[in-house]
Amino acid sequence: MQLEQLLADTDHRHSAGTARPTEAEALDAYSQAVIRAVELIGPSVVSVGIAKRAPAELQRRGLPELRGAGSGVIIAPDGYVLTNSHVVRSAERIELHLQDGRMLPANIVGDDPHSDLALLRVLDSGLPAAELGDSSRLRVGQLVVAVGNPLGFQATVTAGVISALGRTLRTERGRLIENVIQTDAPLNPGNSGGPLVDSRGQVIGINTAVIAGSQGICFAIPVNAAKWVVSALIREGRVRRAYLGIMGQTVSLERRLAVRFRIEAPTAVRVAEVHAGTAAERARIRPGDLIVILGDSPIGSLDDLQLTLGRHRIGEPLVVQLIRNGEGITIEVRPTELPD
Repeated sequence: MQLEQLLADTDHRHSAGTARPTEAEALDAYSQAVIRAVELIGPSVVSVGIAKRAPAELQRRGLPELRGAGSGVIIAPDGYVLTNSHVVRSAERIELHLQDGRMLPANIVGDDPHSDLALLRVLDSGLPAAELGDSSRLRVGQLVVAVGNPLGFQATVTAGVISALGRTLRTERGRLIENVIQTDAPLNPGNSGGPLVDSRGQVIGINTAVIAGSQGICFAIPVNAAKWVVSALIREGRVRRAYLGIMGQTVSLERRLAVRFRIEAPTAVRVAEVHAGTAAERARIRPGDLIVILGDSPIGSLDDLQLTLGRHRIGEPLVVQLIRNGEGITIEVRPTELPD
């Protein structure tokens, strides 16, 4: 009886007093921003299912094929979908599961392991495409939302902030991706290839990796880099990168050489081997040479060398400053295309 009286009194106070708050008023600004972003990006997010033939030993045990899954995002209404290279690289069959329940077969337009991006295509049109943002305008602390299919749970939403900008991330091929976005929006296996979006629902990154054993340290490839890769994959089916044709190692630079040649970096790249028929051989770079400057960029490590080459046009001249037997040498080299 007391409970009935309490409920009656509560209903009377609500009806006699102010009206109940609307849904929008009940949600704080943060919640509204996340909801708005999810409503905008949600229809464009797909689950990427892959399958490939199992090894003979597993087939004998009754397992004919191996399956995997990741995420992707539709970037054009005529069927282009962006995902991670490591999600689809070994796939023999790819199926995309859309938010509206449809399942569509997909083919790989192009795969770029060096940026961990791949472009897929489905034979359909009028698909809900995401809006691509501008990752050069991001700020640390900015709200971000990740949508994907972690561990098979489709259309899972997590939110956080941009923890840092300008990170570098090493791919499975050993190359570095520049200007990677670090976020604390939780990611799990299956999130790979899904979009990282801002509060306006614009894609600002492609989720790609987490640090095992860490909490809140996740990474996304910036969308501006993805745009460049996508245009190359559509145009040529691959991404062309400059290549010198050397093997090298990062070594400490003798203090006397650093002072003499006014080099601030404490290290340089020593050429260990020059491959036959390459741009380095034609420019007469020799084993033992120390590469200290490439173009306008100081070279203190192999990563510096790789990143500088990644920004250079294939075939255009590039000035290399070397130290050979204690003497400074300046040569011109024309990098060729990085072979597969």
